[in-house]
Amino acid sequence: MSERVPTFTADQVRAAERPLLDRGVPLMHRAAAALADVVRAELAMPETVVTLTGVLEPVIRETPVALRPRVLVLVGSGDNGGDALYAAAHLSRIADVDALLVSERFHVTALATAVAAGVRRVDLPEVDDAVRHYALVVDGILGIGAASDPALRGRARGAVTAIRDDLRRGGRMPRVIAVDIPSGLHPDTGVSDDAVLAASVTVTFGAVKVGLVTGRGPELAGDIVLVDIGLGPALESVEPVGEASVWRIVTVPTD
Repeated sequence: MSERVPTFTADQVRAAERPLLDRGVPLMHRAAAALADVVRAELAMPETVVTLTGVLEPVIRETPVALRPRVLVLVGSGDNGGDALYAAAHLSRIADVDALLVSERFHVTALATAVAAGVRRVDLPEVDDAVRHYALVVDGILGIGAASDPALRGRARGAVTAIRDDLRRGGRMPRVIAVDIPSGLHPDTGVSDDAVLAASVTVTFGAVKVGLVTGRGPELAGDIVLVDIGLGPALESVEPVGEASVWRIVTVPTD
């Protein structure tokens, strides 16, 4: 059952995050744990338990190797890439997780955590030959840090274009989960070019960004899951831009 929630601009969300980040509140870990839980649910694994008992302590029952799905995580250079890598570390207990880094810059600590948990780094040629073998693709390339022109460039654009073309060829293809916002979609205007992976589900953090429901947003975002990471009090005094329907709201522990 959908719920109506307010929408905010990227600047409004960043301003709400800033005091929490300055106090050392682990927003990235909250987001990653919730993202991992949503992905687990999308994989529809009834015998697997992912219960958020703390910021970095989900209780996860190991999945037998023969039953493990494959998940591809696309990793950008910013916080979205960090969210995706920490989520990949959680998911490695229940899935075979590959990480494709699309930038020479990346969240070093998150990558080390993911690799230590068993996440495997892959290159684009490996992915291009095997896209149909993944159950899910997690798009963690770019979020609300998009510039006025949100178009992907360089290695990120090449990876998205190759995977997008594979998706368009049809057949059995993985679902796509976008981290915060589909990469290449402007968070305020919903403007994008064609180098964007259309998501089945967008897991957005803190607040629904206007771009998810404006312009090409409705076409590219799929079902929206709003993760409450604790921005509510900071956003109460902010005038929202509008309203949006979300598929569901996930609240993570804030203690």
